[in-house]
Amino acid sequence: MVGEIKEIFSKKILTEARGYLDVGFTHSLNPYSGCIFSCSYCYVREMPIQKFKDIPWGNWLDIKRNAAENYRKEITKLRERNKLVNIFMSSATDPYQAIERKANITRGILEEMIENPPDFLQIQTRGPLITRDIDLLVRLKEKCNVLVSITIETDREDIKQIFAPYAPGIKLRLKALEEIHDAGISTQASISPVLPFTPDFPKVLEGIVDHIWIDTLSIGDGAMGKRSVRLGMPLLFQEHGLSKWYRKDLHQLVERHFEKYFPGDIIRISKNEAFPK
Repeated sequence: MVGEIKEIFSKKILTEARGYLDVGFTHSLNPYSGCIFSCSYCYVREMPIQKFKDIPWGNWLDIKRNAAENYRKEITKLRERNKLVNIFMSSATDPYQAIERKANITRGILEEMIENPPDFLQIQTRGPLITRDIDLLVRLKEKCNVLVSITIETDREDIKQIFAPYAPGIKLRLKALEEIHDAGISTQASISPVLPFTPDFPKVLEGIVDHIWIDTLSIGDGAMGKRSVRLGMPLLFQEHGLSKWYRKDLHQLVERHFEKYFPGDIIRISKNEAFPK
């Protein structure tokens, strides 16, 4: 339950891409600060935006009311300098958490992007609400490369409940992926982070994804696993008898399993190049 919701006017909306985003992205874009999905493993919990907050992660949310206006101003300046603009939305929040249904911040940004498109946009979300904006995504993909990446960290609802009880259900996310794929928009399943799954996990993704991204708590938290340790992830895995899933080479094992079902060229591992080339 969100304890504090504020509307703010941010100075900027585009941030130069660094760290794990340095795989082809030039900028990140976060329509909100904070995230009500409050996943236990979220690396943002260990970042300054949360470390200096008195309110726990998941209990506060800032709505960036002027996000679309800022985007228009900032991309105009970038274009004047002939800069490439490859955007990752979002790196420290979810653009389709529940408040977006009323706030329409993400939708407003997409509307502005149709008028001032980037070169590439990847939307990263857990929110099935993204299907509301298929109309805009279809229009936008005529002007730039668009990739919708939905986090599907497991195919087991019981596992999701342990690690991310406030995030949308897995079946809802899979349905959203299917709808977006059927609309002709490029899709990606982001297995990020890998959580325990059944051997049939790849089968539920067949026919609805163009790309697969594999990330783990050891390689994808921005600190080579140190943030995940501080968040207590090894202990949480242990408490639920899942320790065999907490290993540094997990990404390699998962890649080999998925290659039994998908061509290797559609699978990427965190720290490698992002899609599409």
